[in-house]
Amino acid sequence: MSAILLPAVTPIDVVRNELDATLKLQRAAYLAHPYPSFAERKADLLKLKAFVQDNREEIIQAINADYGNRSRHETLFAEIYSVVDGVNHTIKHLKKWMKPQRRSVDWRNFFGASNRLIPQPLGVVGAIIPWNFPVWTSFNGLICTFAAGNRAMVKMSENSRHLAKLLNDKIPAYFPRDKLAFFDETGGVGIEFSKLKFDHIIFTGSGPTGRSVMAAAAANLCPVTLELGGKAPALLCDDFPLRKAVERITFFKFFNAGQICTTADHVFVPQAKVTAFVEAAKEVVAGRYASLETTDFTAVIDGRAFDRIVRAMEEAQSRGATLVQLTAGKKWDADTHKIAPHLVLNAPADCELRTREIFGPVLPVIGYNAVEEVIHAVNSGPRPLAFYPFSNDKGLIHTLLQRVMSGGVTVNDIVLHTGQHDMPFGGVGDSGMGHYHGYEGFVTFSKMRPVFYQAPFSGIKLLWPPYGKFATKYLDFLTK
Repeated sequence: MSAILLPAVTPIDVVRNELDATLKLQRAAYLAHPYPSFAERKADLLKLKAFVQDNREEIIQAINADYGNRSRHETLFAEIYSVVDGVNHTIKHLKKWMKPQRRSVDWRNFFGASNRLIPQPLGVVGAIIPWNFPVWTSFNGLICTFAAGNRAMVKMSENSRHLAKLLNDKIPAYFPRDKLAFFDETGGVGIEFSKLKFDHIIFTGSGPTGRSVMAAAAANLCPVTLELGGKAPALLCDDFPLRKAVERITFFKFFNAGQICTTADHVFVPQAKVTAFVEAAKEVVAGRYASLETTDFTAVIDGRAFDRIVRAMEEAQSRGATLVQLTAGKKWDADTHKIAPHLVLNAPADCELRTREIFGPVLPVIGYNAVEEVIHAVNSGPRPLAFYPFSNDKGLIHTLLQRVMSGGVTVNDIVLHTGQHDMPFGGVGDSGMGHYHGYEGFVTFSKMRPVFYQAPFSGIKLLWPPYGKFATKYLDFLTK
């Protein structure tokens, strides 16, 4: 008698089954309790806050292990504080956000009719998280998701293995699996995750991967929020104090070793001030980072990213660009994946540093003679996630805001618009679509459901057929 051959169960089959089972579990929980009260939502938000506070040191250590070296202070500021502050802001305003909104009623139906816009939970939200700020991106998305009354499944990055383990080990003590579940990327998980029939997907990452996520979601008619990054420009105008601009631009450019989707990818500087900009940057940055060995300076995430950035720098240099190292000692270290902060002068327009998002501690400086050149240059490329004009000339800023489109803008600084909890965060065009953070995040993960309450007497009754003279005259009146 021949043996019966059973189909082999592959690791991805196991993952697929776990994903499906978790989604079914969360969907059933949502259907059983589709509208959590304010008290329940507040409790969920406080649990998010409690998790990052209770496990603060473990989070710092896990992210540090994933990076090889991640500045402790950067993790505290960008990951832990952002969640605590976001929860506090949301709880303060959530009761107001949850209230049905009154809308005006057409005067022809004024006989006691009323309109309401009622925010209701969508159901189950899927989130695909990048490695660069894994707590900030996952938990700030969860703040909006839970504020809107939803449940969530979160897929972490393959470069966040230590953090993913911590989350999977610790989160069950704070949330049941039918409310929140995290998934590690063990190979192919992201593809299967994006195929699930969520009620909304939020993705933060690269443009090519974002397109794949959107294509997979389209099969389920699942709406998506995409945060994709791009080549965000800073513009130093002639009237703005140069040193102040250098201090602000270099702080966030080299924060997290430049691995921030909203940081300045390059800076436009008046041609006559390029040399002064370089000298000021040398002084400022050397005062912050003595050498690559300092733990205050974060490593590039992995060998592949390190090689890509170094290769792009060497390509630009081989084609006539000047690399300006801003700290003493080594230019880079392959063992620690650290690259010293650099400016790049005269980089060819078609080199990799000028055409691809750098995502590292390298800042091309582009000289210009007229602001119109910059406007044309920015508008000729894909729309960036952020734009950073530096000027005290209100008229010039007004012109720039009108003529240069981007996802968001910070005037006279870099990045800080993303930390304003009462402001939406999102891209436009190639840099993404949709918003989250604050009230707009609550709206994104809610169905803002229109409800019309008809009056005991409806004016529409006057137009019921058979149509007579009154209906004819009334419609003539309405349409003239």
